[in-house]
Amino acid sequence: MSFLQGIAAALTPLGLIWTILIIGLATFLHELAHYALARWQGVAVKSFSIGMGPVLARRAWRGTEWRLSLLPIGGYVEIDGMAPTEDPDGTYRQPTRGFAGLPAWGKVAILLAGPLMNLLVAIVLMTITFTAQGVPAPDRARVEAVLPNSRALQLGLQAGDVITAINGRDIPDTQTVDGRLVAGWEGVRTALGQDGRKTLTVERAGAVREVAFDWTARVNGVVQRLGIQYGPDVQAATLPVAFATSIQTTIEAVPQILRAFGNLFARFVTLDLSRDENVSGPIGTAEIVSRAAALSPWALVQVAILLNLSLAFFNLIPIPGLDGGRILLVLIGAVRRRPLTLAQEQAINVAGFAFVMLLMVFVVVRDVSRFF
Repeated sequence: MSFLQGIAAALTPLGLIWTILIIGLATFLHELAHYALARWQGVAVKSFSIGMGPVLARRAWRGTEWRLSLLPIGGYVEIDGMAPTEDPDGTYRQPTRGFAGLPAWGKVAILLAGPLMNLLVAIVLMTITFTAQGVPAPDRARVEAVLPNSRALQLGLQAGDVITAINGRDIPDTQTVDGRLVAGWEGVRTALGQDGRKTLTVERAGAVREVAFDWTARVNGVVQRLGIQYGPDVQAATLPVAFATSIQTTIEAVPQILRAFGNLFARFVTLDLSRDENVSGPIGTAEIVSRAAALSPWALVQVAILLNLSLAFFNLIPIPGLDGGRILLVLIGAVRRRPLTLAQEQAINVAGFAFVMLLMVFVVVRDVSRFF
């Protein structure tokens, strides 16, 4: 299979459309938040672009040139006072008005608005999802599928069965597995890792029954599988409960997202092009969206949640060129009680921008290398 054939097999036209829509909306809301906080403080915004590269269409409205650009990746707002001021003789000097004239808290508010908007979008989408579909019940494991010719099939387990207890003991809300604190339902695998008599308490259509069997965890050194795919059960939730679960889920996702970014930076430094399921480039993202589009609208919502969370936390990384890096420079200036010089700030921003661009190139190269 050729490179182009491999990409064509992984992507679908509908998936590409949804990818552009999801990324475009996340980017638009991110930049709109920057725009709104700047205008709220009386700072002019020269231009607002959805997409990068050559401008396809433009229209002036309320003192801002609104643009639609060719490449559907990212976007930008040109806020007055963020870039150096060019004198008639072609020299550049430190800006003193607009963004540059704001106090530190005003600058941070503008820069923080974009990531916080993406975070808010993710929380709103999660709240809608949990309200419509229910919240995970950590102390109950729902059987999602029973594999053919498996022990579970012989025992009469079916998709939709809910495991509520193991060996007469209720599944706890949380437990420790391999040194990690996880939801209780994730410990079902651990319970089956030991030999002996097992009894699962199973609910089906309101009826409760016991499934008892003798279990050998390993046969000739090979780990035995019961033959079920399972996840947390869900229970109906009110709007406040759904919102609280969304906040909790976001907090729990932070370490996972940071580990994924840390792993990406480590692979970048070592030029490790092996595939990483936790971080995808544009083709990998479109592939994920294509699969989600074939499943259900809720699967697309899940992708949108993950993308907005990733965009929020990635932009908060204190690398010059990203919102987090700009916030760091503002805070350094506030501590020093004077801003960095134009030369210092330009050197830092150029280095940071170059790093981010190289990182993006690395992600794209790693993304497409699996098709060769």
